Amino acid sequence: MSNRFHVATRKGLFTLERGEQRRQGVAGDSEWAIARTSFLGDNCTLVMHDPRDGSLLAALDHGHFGVKMHRSRDEGATWQEVAAPKYPDKPAGYVPKTPAEGRPVDWALKLVWALAPGGANEPGVLWCGTLPGGLFRSEDGGDSWAINRPLWDDPRREEWFGGGADQPGIHSICVDPRDAAHVTIGVSCGGVWTTRDSGKRWTLAGKGMRAEYMPPERQFDQNVQDPHQLAQCPANPDAMWVQHHNGIFRSTDGGETFSEISGVKPSAFGFPVAVHPKNPDVAWFVPAIKDEKRIPLEGRVVVNRTRDAGKTFDTLTRGLPQEHAYDLVFRHALDVDDTGDRLAFGSTTGSLWVSEDGGDSWQTLSSNLPPVYAVRFEK
Repeated sequence: MSNRFHVATRKGLFTLERGEQRRQGVAGDSEWAIARTSFLGDNCTLVMHDPRDGSLLAALDHGHFGVKMHRSRDEGATWQEVAAPKYPDKPAGYVPKTPAEGRPVDWALKLVWALAPGGANEPGVLWCGTLPGGLFRSEDGGDSWAINRPLWDDPRREEWFGGGADQPGIHSICVDPRDAAHVTIGVSCGGVWTTRDSGKRWTLAGKGMRAEYMPPERQFDQNVQDPHQLAQCPANPDAMWVQHHNGIFRSTDGGETFSEISGVKPSAFGFPVAVHPKNPDVAWFVPAIKDEKRIPLEGRVVVNRTRDAGKTFDTLTRGLPQEHAYDLVFRHALDVDDTGDRLAFGSTTGSLWVSEDGGDSWQTLSSNLPPVYAVRFEK
């Protein structure tokens, strides 16, 4: 069970520890507290813990000064700036297809939207998904990055378009623990793609997902889908869950096909999804009202949990605010540890909750953090 997790926010990176692992704060086995702050005041959009060597990777968005990447090899005590992904130059005479927004996609880094370590047998290999729509790979722990040209040069990529963001982006990267060459990604809006040879060739997967925002004749087009988050069960990597813009979908064949889960209350809309590390039938979601609203239904923060592959859902409320609460939870702001018992999530209002019993009950750790972008346990 992990006793440490990291919270990336609009104004810095916060590390929380529990019990004996704490460096400061009130002692006690059941107490959580902030043990360390990094990049205080800076916009930290994402954090990744690498279980192979214990290193941390953090992405910072400095606005006018661009996106920067930093790595720590001592649990966040010190940080070293490393390379940020860089897009190739546009070819001379390049004429792009016109995306749905009516303007071409820039070939310049706007946001680091996904980070994932490579396989256990690939020391130093990292994957990075960006906005707009670039997938990068590092073989030296982030000291350098190379864009994946087979995906970038695929003509179908230029059919992608922005969802909530103005431009398309890669936000989910799932590396198969059985075979590190098998990687599956989620794209908003561009569906689910998979490679079985470390990115030399890509297949458009995700058949069965439905985009209700498209004309009827295109709703099942795989290349226009808007998965908000793609999650994989480590113990059964063929089991995948997607929190989609207009529903919840589940795959049992590694993302090749998906089935829609219907009748989810109070809402099938949301951004994050977490899957139990050992039981592929168990998953958690944080529902909201979609499109221009993007707040919890009736001002109640709840977590939805299924324990039977989506046949039924429990709406979990114990310890969560149930009136005048307008917390939105972003796609990376919910996580589960390697036991499946401990979960944590944070919100746009700076609230942070943890559960020790699979979501049955929740404890408020803070109501005063900056807006939370990502929550990640060390695993």
